[in-house]
Amino acid sequence: MTTTGATTTGTPTIPAADPAADPAPGTEQSHDQEQEQEQEQAHGRAARLRSALGSLAARPGLLLAVLYLALILAWTLLPSLFAGEDPLRTNPAASLTPPGAEHWFGTDNLGRDLFTRVVHGTRTSITAALIAVSLSLVAGTVLGVLSGYLGGWVDQTLMRFVEVLIVIPGLLLSLAVVSILGFGVTNVAIAVGISGIPGFARVIRAEVLRIKSSVYFQAAVTSGTRTPVILARHVLPNASQPVLVLAALEIGGAVLSVSALSFLGYGAAPPAPELGAMVAQGRDYISTAWWLTTFPGLAIALIVLSANRVGRALERTGAQ
Repeated sequence: MTTTGATTTGTPTIPAADPAADPAPGTEQSHDQEQEQEQEQAHGRAARLRSALGSLAARPGLLLAVLYLALILAWTLLPSLFAGEDPLRTNPAASLTPPGAEHWFGTDNLGRDLFTRVVHGTRTSITAALIAVSLSLVAGTVLGVLSGYLGGWVDQTLMRFVEVLIVIPGLLLSLAVVSILGFGVTNVAIAVGISGIPGFARVIRAEVLRIKSSVYFQAAVTSGTRTPVILARHVLPNASQPVLVLAALEIGGAVLSVSALSFLGYGAAPPAPELGAMVAQGRDYISTAWWLTTFPGLAIALIVLSANRVGRALERTGAQ
């Protein structure tokens, strides 16, 4: 009994394992893999950023275009931050004042600060151009997807309609549409947007036809995937890049078309500031007050050139 008791008493006690203190090997490996993936993603983002900055530094023209468009975007979003005066406030005593320290771009025939009006006019022109390009993109995408995906008589009918629109010069088509809709910035934007639909429709149709011949598209159709799912997962994402590049290229053309229609008197009604209308108003004083047409016209030209420069860069990047 004594021996048995001694043996029982001397048996060592094994402590219970603490899961928190000793995690499973699989958990540690999974955590390490997640950290490695996060580090790789961070390095990838940093590398892409360095590559983009290096590309901009190597091409000063593109850098200037990007900086100018960034300034224009800031003018569009926060015009009062750059020009605190009221663009409609008149001061006849200071009419036709040349550019100087007090009025950077001078004043117009009613004494209104021209820099303030250019900033607010840029906002109007850019907003109208964005509306126009958005309308062209959405409507052109719908027509192109329906035409390319359905094919047959639908393709034939829609493409004949698009070809009719292509035959008509864009500005003449915009003039015809805005004559029907009436005057105003919104109607001008709609008219310019309608004239841009054919380009987007043709591009998206070509992309849809290319995607339809791909292996992954055929596999999705064979597996019985529904048409809306195929369009959302396979067609639209893979066709978006050239369409977005075209949209970037069309911004400059839309600004030019909106300004041209406003120059002809179809856009913003006086005294609202708009770049094309300001050029039209200043032509009567071109021999005595050159700044009335120079600065609004220069703003239009720089927007168009910068947008085209950035769009071409995006096009080359997409092609690579």
